[in-house]
Amino acid sequence: MADNVASGLCYVVGLITGIIFLVLAPYNKNPVVRFHAFQSIFLNVAWIVVSYGLTIILGIMHLWSLLFLSSLAGLAFVVLWIVMLIQTFQGKKIVLPLIGQIAQQQAGN
Repeated sequence: MADNVASGLCYVVGLITGIIFLVLAPYNKNPVVRFHAFQSIFLNVAWIVVSYGLTIILGIMHLWSLLFLSSLAGLAFVVLWIVMLIQTFQGKKIVLPLIGQIAQQQAGN
């Protein structure tokens, strides 16, 4: 499988496919695929933390009128996820701020 296809597949189901490509040989030895697998995992973890965090914080503060911010953040992550899918399948490497730098360190790039 080509690097861009394997890298793009890392983003398809997020955490699950990211972990799968970190475990499967020969992809776990490929620095490009490893980078995208780690970035996919970190992006999905950030999505979960931000989404639940906003919901919990706004709920605790009784700001139910601002609860749409959690949905707005979710929509932003979905748009980012689609952009990452398209760009990665095209063979482009997008390094997300903070998340991408950590992924590069983990992947050994």
